Amino acid sequence: MRPWARSVLPAVLAVVTVIALAGAATGQQVGTPAPTVVELFTSQSCYSCPPAEAFLATLADRPGVLALEFYVDYWDSLVYGRHGRWKDPFSSPEATARQRGYNVAVRGRGDVYTPQTVVDGRYEAVGSARDTILSLIDRSATERRLRVDVAVSVAPAGGYAVGLAGNATTPGAVWLVTFIDRATTRVNAGENYDKTLSSRNIVVARRKVGDWQGSATTLTLDGIRLEAGQGCAVLVQPEGERPILGAALCPAVPAS
Repeated sequence: MRPWARSVLPAVLAVVTVIALAGAATGQQVGTPAPTVVELFTSQSCYSCPPAEAFLATLADRPGVLALEFYVDYWDSLVYGRHGRWKDPFSSPEATARQRGYNVAVRGRGDVYTPQTVVDGRYEAVGSARDTILSLIDRSATERRLRVDVAVSVAPAGGYAVGLAGNATTPGAVWLVTFIDRATTRVNAGENYDKTLSSRNIVVARRKVGDWQGSATTLTLDGIRLEAGQGCAVLVQPEGERPILGAALCPAVPAS
């Protein structure tokens, strides 16, 4: 599986502990209503981001929500006085590009900020604005008309089988998103100097695996190898960060 452009490894000064995944099927299961996708764009170099990350952690355990964290890289060059610069070990240019795409599509603007939350690719809010985000989650679930139902199962020969069906006639790409379930990081520089930060569902890879053309189909994803502490999800979304049409978590692969 192709990861982000650079490996998700701790920076020299970081102490990152990845906690083993407690079942990748936590949350939405096959055959249940599609979850609302909540994406947080954040940075360990951003002083105002930890409260948003803590809130996302509560959403990660909320039924009917698929919560994902994207760590942007534009704060990595910030020098914060005597505490210097912190290189976020999870940051990537791909996360930044996705956020910029959303801001153009949702806000009609090319500028970005953190923490920022995007709900179902439709709405955005400050990532720590709990009441606003909860309202947007309810609103998106209620207003969703065109959709693709996604059912992910473990294929008999290994990998995953992805069943797609629905009333959305808009073509969309099918994306496999890989994430680290939990991590803690001791930050030794920058705005969050001397803090220990907790993260949930940290996206480390996103790649296109197929297309939705408006009719029911099944995709077989071979060769999917998740490392310990990782999970994955499937999103159906037109390219260009348009509204998400469907999503599902991958079930846990039985131990061999």
